[in-house]
Amino acid sequence: MTLQSIMDEVRNLPGTGEVIAVIDPATEEQITEFTDGGAKAVEEAVSRARESFEAGVWHGLPGSERAKILWRAADLIDEYATEIAQLDSINTGMPFVQAHSIVGTSAEFFRYYGGWCTKVNGIAHDVHMTGGITGAHSNMHGYTLKEPVGVVGLIFPWNGPIFNACAKLAPALAAGCSVIVKPAEETPLSALLLVKLLAQAGVPDGVVNLVNGYGHTAGAALSEHPDVDKIAFTGSTEVGKKIVQVASGNLKKVMLELGGKSPVLIYDDADLNTAILSAAMGIFVHSGQGCISGSRIFVQRGVYDQVVEGIAAIANSLKLGGPKDEGVHIGPLISQKQLTRVMGFVEEGKRDGVEVVAGGSRIDRPGYFVHPTVLTDVRPDMRLYQQEIFGPVVPIMPFDDDDQVVAMANDTTYGLAATAWTSDVGRAHRLAKRLDAGTVTLNCQMVFDHAMPFGGYKQSGWGYEHGREGIEGYMKTKSVYTQI
Repeated sequence: MTLQSIMDEVRNLPGTGEVIAVIDPATEEQITEFTDGGAKAVEEAVSRARESFEAGVWHGLPGSERAKILWRAADLIDEYATEIAQLDSINTGMPFVQAHSIVGTSAEFFRYYGGWCTKVNGIAHDVHMTGGITGAHSNMHGYTLKEPVGVVGLIFPWNGPIFNACAKLAPALAAGCSVIVKPAEETPLSALLLVKLLAQAGVPDGVVNLVNGYGHTAGAALSEHPDVDKIAFTGSTEVGKKIVQVASGNLKKVMLELGGKSPVLIYDDADLNTAILSAAMGIFVHSGQGCISGSRIFVQRGVYDQVVEGIAAIANSLKLGGPKDEGVHIGPLISQKQLTRVMGFVEEGKRDGVEVVAGGSRIDRPGYFVHPTVLTDVRPDMRLYQQEIFGPVVPIMPFDDDDQVVAMANDTTYGLAATAWTSDVGRAHRLAKRLDAGTVTLNCQMVFDHAMPFGGYKQSGWGYEHGREGIEGYMKTKSVYTQI
């Protein structure tokens, strides 16, 4: 399976809707195209998934057998790591080294959740009930069963195609579900190869089904389909709300991993060299296109100028370029649409009196490149402060004490991640309790582990991925009582 063969196969996928161009964001050139599958493709995929689920060809296997297949899938992902990384690199513009490292992390999802196939069990409980229908005292035994939720639609975004696909597919398959995979229309390439590798690993026909198309066509049809039992979505809060609305038809379960406006708190007693570098890369890596990117930085006033200067220096030193360029630190934004959005925030800030300390402009070359941008004099009422930009743009604000910075950090509708840099261990753990975020990192940033649950507070999402919570999100619990 070569790069070209995958792009050719994407081009030949059946569909009935609009022809969608796939663009290399580093060159603005078309690399392939495909036809939107739309509602027809969704209907066929859901039918295949339902048939496979009802037949029990996957969830009917012993957990140990499913585990072996998921481990084989992980081995195949490692075997094809170069091809997968090439696909995601050309499709997203990220440096190849970054894309390759993500593939290895993605494969581990299948090993981690393969281990859970034999370990998710219910509970047993002796029931001592007084009363009941007969009014008599009864000794009963109770136990619970963990069962797969059924047919699941997996909708994932363009900013980390293989990672987001594996983060959802591995627990859903470990739980015994049959799935429909819908990648973002901007990044369809690696999903096709992944589905092929799962089949090669031994996942039965009809258990994993791929559909391609726009969110408002294929994604909407999948979200509202009455024979889909659950939707798991990663993307914007705006789209997440729409999914909740259309999913209400059959009250399907919904898992949402949504946007963020994650605060980074830097105190004057922090290891500033480490904090400055981490805070800078925490927003500039992947051109800020990460849901947990530290997109608001708060610095204690005594070291404010030093931190601003340090982050601006890093912003000015980073080399931007495409996958084929040498020595590149970060790549482009994903699309013209995203470029227009990001620059719209920056231009609005300039009109509102924000000071541009670094960047603030598009790079003069083909591709959707934006210079890493550092802003000061940003007020809490500005969109720059409140809304997710999803670009390499960061406002830096001063603070004086704990109460003030916690109030500033929590002043957002989001609650995905937060970071605090301080040498005061007690203060760090007190902040962890006070910050409204599903993930808090202390004296570290952008940290991840397959066994740790990941989810958001407030409008950053519903439910949790990763860890035990990740597989239980694809299961339902049945309580059973029996007379002794």
